[in-house]
Amino acid sequence: MPHRVIQWTTGNVGRRSLRSIIAHPDLELVGVFAHGADKNGVDAAELCGWPEATGVLAASDVSTLLAARPDICVYNPRWPSVDELVTLLESGVNVVTTAAFINGRAMGPDARARLQDAAIRGCVTLHGTGMNPGLANTLAIVSTQVCERVDQIRVLESVDSTDYDSWETEVKIGFGQLPGSPGLVENAREATSVFGDAVAVMADALGVELDEITFDIDHGLANADNELGYTTIPKGTVAAVDGRWRGWKDGKDLIVLRYQWVKGANVDHIFKVKHGYFIEIDGMPSVRTHLLVFPPPDFAEENLMVLGMMMTAMPAVNAIDSVVRAEPGIRWIHEMNNYGASGFTS
Repeated sequence: MPHRVIQWTTGNVGRRSLRSIIAHPDLELVGVFAHGADKNGVDAAELCGWPEATGVLAASDVSTLLAARPDICVYNPRWPSVDELVTLLESGVNVVTTAAFINGRAMGPDARARLQDAAIRGCVTLHGTGMNPGLANTLAIVSTQVCERVDQIRVLESVDSTDYDSWETEVKIGFGQLPGSPGLVENAREATSVFGDAVAVMADALGVELDEITFDIDHGLANADNELGYTTIPKGTVAAVDGRWRGWKDGKDLIVLRYQWVKGANVDHIFKVKHGYFIEIDGMPSVRTHLLVFPPPDFAEENLMVLGMMMTAMPAVNAIDSVVRAEPGIRWIHEMNNYGASGFTS
């Protein structure tokens, strides 16, 4: 029997998720959450550019979605809502999400406890994933299987995000802000706190109890106005960010998750964009991996950032079967699959 799925929102990532659900032979789309009134009652195919009508109409009423008896919800809003997630979980709906959620640590202990309790009561699983954090961290953990000893793990995402239109989230990271603006670093820490969660779950997968998790960031400025189409980054404001989330053990940063993002051509670069994802493990032996994603010959989209949306959506869609079968509660990938890791020594 196919898994019955509801898609929550149809933004940049949600549209790619919705298309893959419709196309998947082992999944049955039974509902779509309509975030805006203009989408309410619209066929799912129209919301994601699918060529044939599905007969599944988007709804803004959650009770309508729950009445479809879904097994799982693919949850893709920009930011997670604890209340929405609790409603789904308590109703017996598994949830896989790309919405800034890995293990809920950044939400605070009370919110995380609510989610864990709701999942247990509903006898379902909550799983957070995506490309980064998500698959990139999984690849790092899997790579340690060739190591007798692990001394440090570094995961870097280095990309030109000029064509990525998600300004509501990016302005919080610092783009377009003046250097030294009040809250510049604090806002970036809050907006990317899910990377701190990823540090924590990587340490857990490796059997390491970290002493602390810290954040630091550097900024590159625009040397002329950057007209991006969806916004303008003025000269003298932030146009490049180099952020680092670090997990410390015995005075050493043993796990480092780093993002380097640049927007626009007119930038005083503080780094050279390396294009892709880089995993570096220092140990016995040491490991180096470069994950590069590129379009196939039949790629018909004008904007290559569609690949980024697909890369974010697909780890969630492809995890559906594992999530439905997992033990109840908040679960990360190593708790649902046999990805045993090596010992960890400093």
